[in-house]
Formats: sequence, structure tokens, C-alpha cells
Amino acid sequence: MTERSPNAVELRAVSKVYGASAAVRDVSMEIARGAFVTILGPSGCGKSTLLRMISGFVTPSSGDVLIDGVSVLGAAPYERDTAMVFQDYALFPHRTVAQNLAFGLRMRRIAKDEIARRVEAMLELVNLRGFGDRRVSQMSGGQAQRVALGRALIVRPAVLLLDEPLGALDLKLRKQMQAELKTIHRDLGLTFVAVTHDQEEALTLSDRIAVMNGGALEQFDTPENLYRRPATRFVADFVGNANLFDARIGGGGRVAADSLPLTLDLSAAQRGGRGEGTRVALVVRPETIAVGAAAPAHHDCRVEARVDEIMFSGAVQQITGHLPDGTRLTAHQSAALPAPERGATAIFSWPGQSVWLVDG
Repeated sequence: MTERSPNAVELRAVSKVYGASAAVRDVSMEIARGAFVTILGPSGCGKSTLLRMISGFVTPSSGDVLIDGVSVLGAAPYERDTAMVFQDYALFPHRTVAQNLAFGLRMRRIAKDEIARRVEAMLELVNLRGFGDRRVSQMSGGQAQRVALGRALIVRPAVLLLDEPLGALDLKLRKQMQAELKTIHRDLGLTFVAVTHDQEEALTLSDRIAVMNGGALEQFDTPENLYRRPATRFVADFVGNANLFDARIGGGGRVAADSLPLTLDLSAAQRGGRGEGTRVALVVRPETIAVGAAAPAHHDCRVEARVDEIMFSGAVQQITGHLPDGTRLTAHQSAALPAPERGATAIFSWPGQSVWLVDG
């Protein structure tokens, strides 16, 4: 008896070349069964191409795609155990919700009574009970998104693929749908693979995130590791907000920043095995920085900067400043804490243990 693969999807050195341009370059990735994985990156980084190679809408120029341990190269999209939720939903606007949900089942020649049973169950799952007879053209954006999700889920795919599924929704509705997606994923135990350029969405939804840049995979890791221990300068700068300072590792593992009047004693784990003379960048997240009177006494990294701007955004205030040489600092702290005056000089401080290094 053949042992079942632990991975729902496996990409083996896949590339996609269009003429002289490589949309995806030598990407390998293992997506565990039941995981929620998000492919994240800026426009043109290759994330949608990667998703379409999994779905079968794009054929790799080289490499292999496996679903449930079996190569699917040459298999059409309808021959793969996948379903896709498109960015524009791709629903039939003048058909009812129930007819849209039933479409994939009818194509698979499922018995009518089974179709009716599964449509009712799906209406319940996607919170559209009582909407089965309504036409899609009469639905709101959030309701249409639920119909598209239900139409993909109702065929019970091994892998659900989502291409910017929440991109057309306003902020409040997008937050609501993120919570619903998480609940559905947990309840069904299916493998979800989504594409987004929204960092917060990826961090909120995912078990693991694949960060793409220029067609290449920069890092495939948990949300916490991506944020707290980025593997590259690009990941540090793209995922969340970061203060990045060029520096060099000196003798005894001490790190001197080019533009900060500081020398840091970092742990071996923070240095990541890098030796003396290595050029690096210090990653300091804004929420680890305290400003002015809010600076705790135990913060061992302290610099004096002139405050340029204070931006209020509800629970958080963003404070930006600059050092005498023009180096900029950004801090995020509770809006309940006192903020310095614009134009004033203030202490910006953070604990050295919160600093991370990436290659410079």
C-alpha cells in the first residue's frame, strides 16, 4: 500500500518564462495537508502565476507540480482536485445563488437530491441561509464573495485556491470576511492556498506565508518568523514596517551602525553565525521603539532625534523623527501615552534584544 503524501501541494523547482522574461524562477515549496498558506508579494512578483501553475491554468516552463503526491503536469484544471475563487468571483450574475452553487456539481453529474442537500448545507456554511433563490446580480459585494467561496467549496476539493479573494471589498467587510475564512478553514480542515499583496491579510489568515520578489521565493515561513526573524532585507522591509540601519559586525560580535551613535552587543542567535567584518542591516520594528517620557529605563538602545511628525490612527500614534545626519526613525506607540511636540528633541529608545540582523 502506497503511503499518502503529507503534503497537499508540492512545487519542485518550478519556473515560468515568457520570452526573455521569467515570471517565476526556480521555486520549490511544500504545502502541508490542511494548512492555510498565503503567497505574498508586490505586483508583478509572480505570485498569481505560481497559483495558476498549481491550478493548471498556466503550464510551468520547467519543474514539477504535485497534488497529493502525484504529478499533475499536463492535467487540465478540471482534472485536478482543486477549486479556485477568482478575484472577480466569475459568478453567473443572472442565475440564482443556488444555481451558482450547484454548477460544479451538475458538471460532475451528481444526483439531483444530493445537489439539493449540498446546496442547502453550503448556504448554511457561508452564512447565506434563505438567499438561495436570490439572483447574484442583486447581492452585495460581501454576499457575492460568499457565493464564490461556496461554489468552490461545494465540490469538496483537496486544495482551495484563492486569488485576491477579498481585494474588491471595503476595509470593514474585508476584516469580517477574513474572520469567516479562518472559521471555514478550521471547520473544514481543507488546504487553502491564497494570493494577496496585503501584508496584514496574509499575517492574519495564514499558517505559513511565501514571500515572493522578482519571481523568486524570498522566504517561506510562519507569520511570526517572517515578522520577527526575516531572512532577507526585502522581507524585513515588505512585511510590516521596519527601521533599517546599515551596520558592520566588529570584534567580539559587537555591531556598529553606520548612522546610529550606538554599538550593540547582540546574541549569537541575533547575529545568525555572521562573522567579524560582515556588512548587515539592523531591523528595528516601530512598535519596539518608545519616545520621550514613554521610554522605559531598561531600553539599552537610545538615540536623540528631532520629532518631525505625529500621526494619530486611533489606538496607535506614529511618531517620526530624524537624527542630525538625516537618518529617519519611525516609532509606533499607544495613543494613550504622551507624545512629544513636533520640532522638539526627544529620546527614541528600544531594547537591544528586539533587534534582528539581515544581510546588508
